[in-house]
Amino acid sequence: MAGLNVSIAFFSSIVALCEVMRWFSKRIFPPKVYLCLGRELASSFQMCACCLELKMLVMIGPWGGGFGPDVSLTLLFVIFLVHGASFDGASANPTLSLQEFLMLDSSFVLTVAKLLAQFLGMGAAWFITKQYWSWELTDFHMIQNLIVQDCSSSLSTSVSQGIFVEATCSFFFQLVVLRFKASYPMYRIPVTALAVTILAYTAGPITGAFFNPALASAVTFPCTGNSLLEYVQVYWLGPITGMLIALFAYQGNIPQLFQRNLIYSQKNKYRMPKGKLFPMSGAQWRQAKTEKTSCLGSTERTD
Repeated sequence: MAGLNVSIAFFSSIVALCEVMRWFSKRIFPPKVYLCLGRELASSFQMCACCLELKMLVMIGPWGGGFGPDVSLTLLFVIFLVHGASFDGASANPTLSLQEFLMLDSSFVLTVAKLLAQFLGMGAAWFITKQYWSWELTDFHMIQNLIVQDCSSSLSTSVSQGIFVEATCSFFFQLVVLRFKASYPMYRIPVTALAVTILAYTAGPITGAFFNPALASAVTFPCTGNSLLEYVQVYWLGPITGMLIALFAYQGNIPQLFQRNLIYSQKNKYRMPKGKLFPMSGAQWRQAKTEKTSCLGSTERTD
């Protein structure tokens, strides 16, 4: 349990450090620079550092610490709860940034800036976390420091199946994000964290269930077992494909590419009230017409 406590302290320290980074950058940078660079860089750093430490616990914990997947999944859920509450609107996920661009919510320049900040944050987190492991504060870190250069790939299936799994995970994750995008944070954050936990439990043993190209680049790209092209196909093209399918299924179109809705019909904004029609005699019709024109002021009703 001592090793687990040290890891929890590491998680807390990373979150606190990134909160300071967000607070500081918000005050010294213009709003657009903070939104595109400051918060994305800090949030990506936070996500990657926490996921690297969590992956170490998943790999070494069962036989080195005596705790099973329940502990890792609980930590994952709590970590993403904290991420959702502290990210200040940042996505820390290139597929979500591309989704905003395709929905016309972000310009091309701002999207490129976000992507650059996300990959820089992930790279910085990989470097800092490796330095932290080199201190060997626990037995977990000592073992991780020995195997970090010869880590095995998270892809434990064929490339085609890996693409399908990552695309499927991205599809369901994107649908959850789109569905609860406008919801209150008290509902959106737990639902998103629960979705990530379920997907990690289901697909984690197959591909790692990253559905985040920048996170996968930092966590599994340095490992041996597959070529760079295979990693790109599974962990970049797979999530992007799932995002495109989810956006099309949810919207019926992709606004940046085409405006016409191919799935859902455009309903009239003004709906005519529906009611049962009753037959009216000629005298009743003339009387109703006389009352209507009298209300409009054009004629006066006479008895």
